[in-house]
Amino acid sequence: MTKTTAPGKIILFGEHAVVYGQPALAVPVNQVYAEAEVLDIPRAGIWINAPDIRLHEELSRLAPENPLASVISAVYAEIETRKVSSETFDKKYPAEQKPSATYRNEEKPFGSKTGIEIRITSTIPVASGLGSGAAVSVAIIRALSAHLAHPLDDKKVNEIAYEVEKIHHGTPSGIDNTVVTFGKPIFFIKEQPIEVLNVVEPFTIIIGDTGIPAPTKESVNDVRKLWEQNSSKMNTLFATAGSIAKTARQAIEGGYPERLGPLMNENQRILTEMGVSSPELDRLTEASLNVGASGAKLSGGGRGGNMIALSTKENAPTVVEALLEVGAKKVIVTEVQ
Repeated sequence: MTKTTAPGKIILFGEHAVVYGQPALAVPVNQVYAEAEVLDIPRAGIWINAPDIRLHEELSRLAPENPLASVISAVYAEIETRKVSSETFDKKYPAEQKPSATYRNEEKPFGSKTGIEIRITSTIPVASGLGSGAAVSVAIIRALSAHLAHPLDDKKVNEIAYEVEKIHHGTPSGIDNTVVTFGKPIFFIKEQPIEVLNVVEPFTIIIGDTGIPAPTKESVNDVRKLWEQNSSKMNTLFATAGSIAKTARQAIEGGYPERLGPLMNENQRILTEMGVSSPELDRLTEASLNVGASGAKLSGGGRGGNMIALSTKENAPTVVEALLEVGAKKVIVTEVQ
């Protein structure tokens, strides 16, 4: 049996604008996570057991575009490619001529009468902006590849998870899978090298869940339609959000997290102008600000899902209580460090 977990994530700054080449900041949320467990079973086939979504089915019976089927198939395809490369290498170099540093690993047979079951559970709310889909993908990739004795490195895990994110989100930026894969605060620009944020002074973020599902794919598509209708206005909003993200990075790496509050408020104004906030998100952000949070904004696709608030550690319980009083279905307190 092989078991792995992957954390949730929140975007601090730059959602939506990041799809258009602007920077964004995101951090892992270890209080919630997805877990994948792979074990050998006495019947043939690759069985998927995901009780959270009431799924227990053999892989071949799922549609190829199913995210779970897609990520599992991608892992097998990657390992099969490595097997072929290894076999070619074996033919090219007789045993006595093989370079000593060549990587070889024992592997489990793919086509035997025994099979495997992949059990998937998650404490991350679905469609809430916490990276549920990415976390599930990363957990499966790591557990399955390790169980098959071909553990994949972070770069390959991230690549596969990104391809699956396209099923979830249509045109994803790649930020969710990147944060979840590497499990570190990052400064992210699409198609550019990953930059890890140096958090000089830890700070407290409170996450409030509206309880309203917010499929990122829909909000991303709607923002794209607005961009197609008025690219000049939207590009200005994206550029402003990108500038805020850069300033936020300077505050975090300079050891001045208290400067993030006003930046969060400004980022929320821009997201509202993009049309991705909602009355429920507005109610939670206003409630947190009214009891002393220095900044608050939605996090993720918007239209529901989660908001975040910046608070001192001492005032966090007060903010939590205020969010619950105005309807938050769940509240998480996390420290970014």
